[in-house]
Amino acid sequence: MEVWLVRHTSVDVPAGTCYGRSDVPLRDSFEVEAAAVRENLKDIAFDGVWCSPLSRCTRLAAECGYADARHDARLLELDFGAWEMRSFNAIDDPQLQRWFDDWLHVRPTGGESFVEQIVRVGGFLDELRTQPLRRALLFVHGGVQLCAGIYASLFPPEEAFAHQQPYGSILKIPI
Repeated sequence: MEVWLVRHTSVDVPAGTCYGRSDVPLRDSFEVEAAAVRENLKDIAFDGVWCSPLSRCTRLAAECGYADARHDARLLELDFGAWEMRSFNAIDDPQLQRWFDDWLHVRPTGGESFVEQIVRVGGFLDELRTQPLRRALLFVHGGVQLCAGIYASLFPPEEAFAHQQPYGSILKIPI
């Protein structure tokens, strides 16, 4: 099976803000960015379509003609817990340095670690691969794209952020 993972379009939050699970607004460029994604998906047949329940993914799915995409919470971005919607520079929490030192395994206060996100996304992909599909389409977040790349053995977890894709990008993986 081939899985196409579309990263949502650009968001309107200050740089350096932890906005993983927050439902943040999209930039004014949404329509232009969505049109480019729609063009990249045209004439491709998908047997199933899923998306994160956050509006930055559901809105893009709808704009691309998939308003009926199935929502799945396992496709949510990393949970930053108490750090949500705070700038890294404004976080006064001793856990922050531990997280910077070991972002793979250490959880943001009240959140989840990257390894936990990898396991969560992997569980979704394990379930997906049991279905009789040739090609699936997922509207997701950058972290979910990275987890899927790790799942498909494109790169090891330690190198994940060197493979971050731009907003509106499509990652295709075999599972």
